[in-house]
Amino acid sequence: MKYIPNFITSLNLASGFIAIIYASTGELMTASWLILAAMIFDFLDGFSARLLKAYSGIGKELDSLADIVSFGVAPAVILFYLIRPSFQNAFLAAATGFWIQVAAAALFITVLMPVCAALRLAKFNTDETQTKSFKGLPTPANAIAVITVIAAAEFSTMPLLKSFTGSPAAILIYTVILSLLMVTNIPLLSLKFTNLKFRGNEGRYILIGLCLMLFVIFGFASTPLIIPFYILVSLAEKFSLKKQTINS
Repeated sequence: MKYIPNFITSLNLASGFIAIIYASTGELMTASWLILAAMIFDFLDGFSARLLKAYSGIGKELDSLADIVSFGVAPAVILFYLIRPSFQNAFLAAATGFWIQVAAAALFITVLMPVCAALRLAKFNTDETQTKSFKGLPTPANAIAVITVIAAAEFSTMPLLKSFTGSPAAILIYTVILSLLMVTNIPLLSLKFTNLKFRGNEGRYILIGLCLMLFVIFGFASTPLIIPFYILVSLAEKFSLKKQTINS
């Protein structure tokens, strides 16, 4: 029984690896579903560890290694695939040494994502203050930010979303923003519930309610707003708690 959490974590890693394979061949939606599966396994390994009381140092390290692959490397490969065709065309249109170097540098900006994901996880593993809240964007949230854009462009009819995924400049900026958010000290909510009471979980319930409302109204077009709302709700709750502390 004690090996069950580690087995589930291995499924997280396997899902991330297969997602990379699909992303590298252009099957971005399939890769996104696999990353979503990795998130489910990431939730289940912690849940099973708590349920079975099967905690271990190996499990903690394995979880972080799996998260780097599934939520750092796999999303970065998706973003790399999105910008690659446009820069390949640039190579053909302006085959001068300078512009080729500029385009190559832009392509490899996507390497920031797995590097920052690894730094984020290393920081998390060594920071005992991040038990009930996070500092910086969690790696699963980074992956959600990427796959929701892919899903929205795939299933929504909004031309803006397809324009976004077809713009190398927009994707590069998005990559840099997400990568840097992972290594900042911005206080963000942990989405783990210790109980189902509203009190103490206000931010979590508000976030879930907002996301459900937007999805009902706008469908998949609203999914890229999940992470911006997550950040805004987290900051609002932090400000509220700070204000309550000052008043008390």
